[in-house]
Amino acid sequence: MIRFLLDGEVIEIADPDPTGTLLDHLRYRLRRTGTKEGCAEGDCGACTVALASLGEDDVVRWRAVNACILLLPMLDGKALMTVESLSRDGRLHPVQQALADGHGSQCGFCTPGFVMSLYARSIAAEGTEGLAVGDVIAGNLCRCTGYGPILAAGEANPPRPAAPDPELAASLKALRRCDPLLLRFADPESGSVREAFVPRSADQLAAHQVEHPEARIVAGATDVGLWVTKQLRELPSLTFVADVPELKRIEEQPDGLTLGASVRYSEAAGALFRLHPDLGELVRRIGGLQVRNAGTIGGNIANGSPIGDMPPALIALGATLTLRRGEARRTIPLESFFLAYGEQDRAPGEWVEEVHIPRPSAKALVRIVKLSKRQDSDISSLCAAFVLPIHDGTIGEARVAFGGMAGIPARAPRCEAALSSRPWTLETIEAAAGALREDFSPLDDLRGSAEYRLEAAANVLRRLWYERQGDIPSLADV
Repeated sequence: MIRFLLDGEVIEIADPDPTGTLLDHLRYRLRRTGTKEGCAEGDCGACTVALASLGEDDVVRWRAVNACILLLPMLDGKALMTVESLSRDGRLHPVQQALADGHGSQCGFCTPGFVMSLYARSIAAEGTEGLAVGDVIAGNLCRCTGYGPILAAGEANPPRPAAPDPELAASLKALRRCDPLLLRFADPESGSVREAFVPRSADQLAAHQVEHPEARIVAGATDVGLWVTKQLRELPSLTFVADVPELKRIEEQPDGLTLGASVRYSEAAGALFRLHPDLGELVRRIGGLQVRNAGTIGGNIANGSPIGDMPPALIALGATLTLRRGEARRTIPLESFFLAYGEQDRAPGEWVEEVHIPRPSAKALVRIVKLSKRQDSDISSLCAAFVLPIHDGTIGEARVAFGGMAGIPARAPRCEAALSSRPWTLETIEAAAGALREDFSPLDDLRGSAEYRLEAAANVLRRLWYERQGDIPSLADV
């Protein structure tokens, strides 16, 4: 069974379905119907809840997450709060009271999710550090357009870090497991069997994947969760890795940054910003807060999406990827990991262990640009990354990478050749912009036509020139 805390009470789920969602369990089993189902894909925030983990330092850390794509095995050993958890003795929580007093609830469907996101900010929960109210609720959708009083309610409840809770820490410590968890569920309707393995160490994970190479590795489930809720796919074997300690490593070194594959975006945001501010801004615009509090950088790489936001930036920066199978490890350039659409350089039983991102030279011009139809919580139409060392008016070895321009995130070799060892002039930029048409033949889709993508990619490169001359403000300032 899995065990978790709900308002201090230990909840046990015997023989859980590994692909069952927390949202369904809350609504249909525990009758916590304040948590709503809106999109069932992590976009609208109506199902937002607060989840706490006990770190290796025995400190309790809360974060806002989407219940609709959080699979039940991911609850094991955690503490949970829903919107019903906030009121005490008939008194509303200050966030709830501020929303009520300011008429911040119209139809009311979205309100519980907004309450939980604003509550997370009010206790300075993980991922909210330094974020404005608008950024915190970017993953929550109000269909009645009542954002004014919602923002005001958030401003009325500024962050105040929660006091240490030794009782909760002790309860979570009592739930902590040393042995791996193996779950097996026989679906009474279809007769199919679904299994899940939850390792407690990287060695346990490595051994399991060698024996069960077909097992789908799940970290934050921000992608796999949609396979369940939207595609209704049958997933017979899953391995949950979000809590493997060795995969949570964040090491800032003089030469760069090393991230374990299960480091979440919200956990890595500060270190990435220190590596380069454009990386920090890129992370701020990846999904909503709830998605960044679940999704991992390793998972974003491993699923091989051609529009994943992080890979183009990491490729341009010269990142390397460490893969592991059993006791064997190999390190490859990240760019060589992506072979073709849906195909990566990964052997059966092999998995992503960590990524190392070199620190860019202080003299290099680094620019990372995401273009999307919405500013926040949207998928890229195009993601561009440029690393241009410029010395005495001459460009050194240029690195240029794009997402959304091909079936995989990829470098632009002809564009790079047109820039490298050339003078830093508008003529050079124009030649490189034209070369992009030789590097890529984008597809037309709902996010943008092929012609739009080609023109936009060239214009982003041109903009670098004008930014550098001071003729227009930097993208970071607009």
